[in-house]
Amino acid sequence: MSYTAAGVDLAAAEENVRRIARHVRSTHGPAVLGDFGGFAGLFHLSGLRDPVLVASTDGVGTKLLLGIQLERYFVLGSDLVNLSVNDVLTCGARPLFFVDYIGAHSLEHAVIEALVEGMAEACRANGCALLGGETAQLADLYEPGHFDLAGTVVGVVERDGLIDGSTVDVGNRVWGLSSTGLHTNGFSLARRLIAGFDLQADPGGRLGQPLADALLAPHPSYVQHVQAWHGKLKAIAHITGGGLPGNLPRVLPEHVSAELDWGAWPVPPIFDLLQELGQLPFEEMLRVFNLGLGMVLVSAAPLPGALEIGRIVPRQSERVLLRR
Repeated sequence: MSYTAAGVDLAAAEENVRRIARHVRSTHGPAVLGDFGGFAGLFHLSGLRDPVLVASTDGVGTKLLLGIQLERYFVLGSDLVNLSVNDVLTCGARPLFFVDYIGAHSLEHAVIEALVEGMAEACRANGCALLGGETAQLADLYEPGHFDLAGTVVGVVERDGLIDGSTVDVGNRVWGLSSTGLHTNGFSLARRLIAGFDLQADPGGRLGQPLADALLAPHPSYVQHVQAWHGKLKAIAHITGGGLPGNLPRVLPEHVSAELDWGAWPVPPIFDLLQELGQLPFEEMLRVFNLGLGMVLVSAAPLPGALEIGRIVPRQSERVLLRR
């Protein structure tokens, strides 16, 4: 017996580190201390009066299974960073650094490198460092060809610049930023609805692209919008699992509801297809999917570039009212 025969190849682990090192280092700026490969990452925080650290941990859900099936590893790594960054953006924080975890049956170098390359590109675009991570060989836990993926982002905001929804009031306007599709939520249902379909085809010519591309459309980061509007924003909701009714109330004070105008934002055609395939009631679609909104913001002032989608009204029995 040997460690390799038991499912852990130390030589492969060393080769994996060598291959991903350039991607990781490409995200490092002067705030990152030391070199890649240590036991912990070091980040020098400076230039703030009263900093509040903001952290979030997440995964890409069962979009992972579709990405593995189609060998779209880069987008999975990019999605992991962007969805995590969006979560800390809801507090007004700017991302500082990201760390990842990959647990796999075995270290397939091309797969691991594509995942990390996707993370690195997203980190550069978000202005944060890929500070480190862990890649574990777990042959007894995962089937061959399968892996799991998770990550943590840490951001920072001045205490007096926190966005927490406490100042939201009746009469404020609600704004939306469009989604590209499912992002990283609803795939447990979506995968069942499209079972048996040719993923390289466009069913009925309704999507304008292969079904695979519509399903695996990247989960974007909204960091540039939020940073540009920071002084105007009262509340920010990242529309993830639970859709509008499950996420928007999380950032609203108890005395108000949000009234939204259905039709004020575009809905990607993939949602119409999924609803038709499953004969799903609208209420179920609204609860599971983002239906075209990746982020919802509340402001008393106009937000150039955003879609005005509704208003804040006195508290109703429902926290999110949809005018259809």
